[in-house]
Amino acid sequence: MTVTIDARIGWREVARVATGEALALSDEAFARVDNASRIVERIVETGVRAYGINTGVGALSDTVVDRPLQSRLSRNIVMSHACGVGALLARREVRAIIAAQIANFAHGHSGVRADIVRHLTTFLQRDCVPDVPSKGSAGYLTHNAHTALVLIGEGTASVAGKRMSGREALSAIGLLPLVLGAKEGLSLVNGTACATGLASVALARANHLLDWADAVAALTLEAAGCQMAAFDEAVLAQRPSRGIADVGASLRRRLAGSGLIAAALGKRTQDALSLRSVPHAHGAARDVFDNACDVVDRELASVTDNPAVSGTPENPLVSSQAHAVAPALAQASDSLAIALAQISAISERRMDRLVNPLVSGLPPFLASDAGSNSGFMIAQYTAAALSNENRRLAAPASTDGGLTSGLQEDFLAHPTAAANKLLSVIDNAEYILAIELMAAAQAHDFLAPTAGRAKGTDAIHRAVRNVVAHYGDDRPLAGDIEALLTFIRHQAPPELM
Repeated sequence: MTVTIDARIGWREVARVATGEALALSDEAFARVDNASRIVERIVETGVRAYGINTGVGALSDTVVDRPLQSRLSRNIVMSHACGVGALLARREVRAIIAAQIANFAHGHSGVRADIVRHLTTFLQRDCVPDVPSKGSAGYLTHNAHTALVLIGEGTASVAGKRMSGREALSAIGLLPLVLGAKEGLSLVNGTACATGLASVALARANHLLDWADAVAALTLEAAGCQMAAFDEAVLAQRPSRGIADVGASLRRRLAGSGLIAAALGKRTQDALSLRSVPHAHGAARDVFDNACDVVDRELASVTDNPAVSGTPENPLVSSQAHAVAPALAQASDSLAIALAQISAISERRMDRLVNPLVSGLPPFLASDAGSNSGFMIAQYTAAALSNENRRLAAPASTDGGLTSGLQEDFLAHPTAAANKLLSVIDNAEYILAIELMAAAQAHDFLAPTAGRAKGTDAIHRAVRNVVAHYGDDRPLAGDIEALLTFIRHQAPPELM
C-alpha cells in the first residue's frame, strides 16, 4: 500500500507509513514544491534579505551570507545541528518523522527542491532508516539534522536492517548524495516534523492501548464480581462524556451474560473506586486522546517552516514567524501522557485487588499453594514500580522553558521531549496492563468452578491461555510478562465469539 499526499494527510496515515507503507506525492503536491523552490531561487537572484536563505540562523539572523556561500551555509547548518545523543530512535519512529517532514514540504512553503522530497520518499520505499539519536532536541533541530546528514552522504543509516555509512546507504538504494542549495539546510532541520511524527506513532499505540485497557478491565471486573449497576447506560449518561459512554458500552458488551456477575449481584452496596470508576478514568483518557488527535492533525495541516515562502517567483514573499514552535503539540502530548499514567495507576490498583488476600476472596496472591508459592506477589511490585515511574514521567515537558541561541530563542515549548516522554509512558502502561491481564486470567482459573464467564471475557481468557499457561511458581514470571506484552502490542483484543 502507498499513502499519497495530495492536499494533506493525518496522523493515521503517518502511522501507516511508520509501520511500513510507502509515501508518494500527487502531481499537484509536487507542483507546490517546485513553485516554492523557484521562489527561493528568485530571492537568491534578487538578493532580498531573507532569514536562513541569505542570512545566518538563530542569533546570527542579521548576519548576511554572500551568494557564493549560501550552499555552504545549508551544508554547515546540517553538520552543526547534528548533535543528538543517546540511544537511537526505533525504525518506526524515524519513518514517522520522515513522513511528517515530507508532508510539511508538500504544502509548498518550504522552498526545497523536489529532489530532496524524492530522496526522502525513496528512503521510505527502500527501507533506508537514518540513525537518529533520541535526545538533544529542545524543539526539533537535532533529530531532523541526523536525517539530513544521510541525504548529503554523511552520517549513518540502516538499509533493510544492515547498518552502514550515509554514502553507502544512498548507494545501496540507488541514490547519489545531494548538494544542498539556499535555504535547504534550514528547511531540513526546521519545522515540527520530529515531534509530529513521534506523536503520530504515540497516537497509534495509545489507541490500541486504550482498547486493551477496556478489555483487561472487563476480565478483572468479572473476577472481582463487580456491581454492574454502576455501568448502566442511563447512569453514565448523567455525566456527559463521549469517552465515558464508549467505555461503559464496551464493558456492558463484554460482560453480558456473565454467570459470575449474576452470582455477585447485591454482594456489595458499591465497589471500590478502582473498579467502579473504570468508565470515568478510561473515558477521560479517551476524551484526551480525541483532543490530541485533533491537535496532531492540525499540525500536519500546518506550515511549520520559518521562514515560509509564498507568492510566485515573479512576486516572492518571505514570512518570518514562529510556525516552527509547537506549544499545542507539546501540551497535547503532555496531556495524553498524564491520562495514560492514570490508566496505568488504576490498572495497578485493580491488579492489587486480585492478588490482595484482604479484599480478593481468592487464594492469597493467586498462588496455587500460598506459603510455599508466592504467586503474583512480586508481579504487583513490578506494576507498582512502573506506575510510579509513569507518575514521574507525567510531569509536563511543555512548561520546562529554557534559553537558547544567545537570547534569540528565549521561549521553548519542548514538543519533542513531550512526545518522547509520552512514548515512554506507553511502554510502561503496556507492561502494567500485561501484568493485570496475567493476574486476571489466573483469578478466573480459580473461579471456573463457581460460575460461567461472559462470552466476551471468555474470548479474552482463552486468548491469554494460548500465550501463557496457568502459573504455579514453576518458571520465571518475567517470561510470561514479556509474552503477554508482545501479544497485546501486536494483537487487537479478541472480539465476541
